[in-house]
Amino acid sequence: MTDPGTAISIRDAVRSGARSAVDVCRDALGRLEAAEPDLHAFNTVTAERALARAAQIDFEPERWRQAPLAGVPIAVKDNICTRGIRTTASSRILEHYTPPYSATVVERLEEAGAVVIGKTNCDEFAMGSSNENSAFGPVCNPWALDRTPGGSSGGSAAAVAARVAPVALGSDTGGSIRQPAAMCGVVGLKPTYGRVSRYGLIAFGSSLDQIGPLTKTVSDAALTLGVLAGQDPADATSSGEAVSDYHGALTGEVRGLRIGIPRAMLGDGVDGEVLQAFHTAVELLASLGATLVDVDLPNARHAIPTYYVVATAEASSNLARYDGVRYGLRASLPPTDSSLRNMYARTRESGFGAEVKRRIMLGTYVLSAGYYDAYYLKAEQVRTLIQRDYFTSFERVDAVAMPTSPTAAFALGERASDPLQMYLADVFTVSANLAGLPAISVPCGFTSTRLPIGLQLTGRPFDEATLLRAADAYERVAPWWKKTPPELPRHA
Repeated sequence: MTDPGTAISIRDAVRSGARSAVDVCRDALGRLEAAEPDLHAFNTVTAERALARAAQIDFEPERWRQAPLAGVPIAVKDNICTRGIRTTASSRILEHYTPPYSATVVERLEEAGAVVIGKTNCDEFAMGSSNENSAFGPVCNPWALDRTPGGSSGGSAAAVAARVAPVALGSDTGGSIRQPAAMCGVVGLKPTYGRVSRYGLIAFGSSLDQIGPLTKTVSDAALTLGVLAGQDPADATSSGEAVSDYHGALTGEVRGLRIGIPRAMLGDGVDGEVLQAFHTAVELLASLGATLVDVDLPNARHAIPTYYVVATAEASSNLARYDGVRYGLRASLPPTDSSLRNMYARTRESGFGAEVKRRIMLGTYVLSAGYYDAYYLKAEQVRTLIQRDYFTSFERVDAVAMPTSPTAAFALGERASDPLQMYLADVFTVSANLAGLPAISVPCGFTSTRLPIGLQLTGRPFDEATLLRAADAYERVAPWWKKTPPELPRHA
């Protein structure tokens, strides 16, 4: 499959007139059409709208001469609202929902000249680690079609890995950008909580959710974050913290940077090839002048149970709005029982998938009378301890390094009947969400069976610039992003 180039190279070609935005868009749609029968990465393709948008950019070149993403094709996760474009969260309950407004991040991308080519498949309501919970079927990993791309932003990760688009938006509640980025061999950035507006993101866990980019390169991630970041009056949780020059921070220099290694976490359950790739990556950073420092995150071992109390509690509250009354699916009722209560029950029974129902029930339980103090309140207290561990570490280091996922991409169906094993895929990622910290995953190698492996760096609040600088310095000497997936089989 031909490589269309990075977002920066496409942007520069369009701005200079070397390529037309329409040609770039047609190429992206052609790659999408060729790959989609095998990947199932998109729920909706917006070909006509995208071509019209690209033609507008070509028609007014002076207007877009300085646009940071002029003519760049971008895919958007299907839990992020797009005005006039179906937005389903990969759920039957929203299968025919078309929002009347766009998320702030989509508006900012389009104002920067980006061209949205479609909405990507994901785990239903972003609840999952393998993209197998989608009501529209699983996404396949471009590196091995029998493997998961990770989740919940699996469609976005697969689209970037397969070179359909150089940039895609994902959302990250417990690792849903970084884990699929690692499993698909692309860059995934979860910003600090409040750095990027959540307005227009279909809510899962409101104190955990963040929108961020999946890209081919760290430079593209820095460029995209610069477009997305900043306070939004429509989102009360967005921060007024000044936005850094993320792309300007990519100096290639890491001399003096202190990187924490939580060695106690890197024991049981981590695949040997993943661990070897991780150690090789951090040693390479050390050879560039960074200092490796052992750190301790004693409460991180409680992160998974803590996350699955907090996240499910918030999910049960957020998903209560899907009742068949205001929007979304409404189940038909038999004449013998057309009560409001029965309509609620039938709508939610037919509209939600098994994993979403599981999490709603768990969340309702931990918030119920008699159990709130024992579960939810206790989880919030442990969450504070996890955050405190990181802040203590940041007194000695500038970033904490871990593998992004304990294993490379596992087979589709392998963990479908074992929710606990599925949840453990996020053991290294959930802490950043609980603590509200920025984190990035960058490709750091492959297994012997040619499956990608990711290195994760977690940083101080609103210090994405340091994470991007370190990841970019590593990428310059270890350009794993240049490796491309094998040619996808062609369906007749």
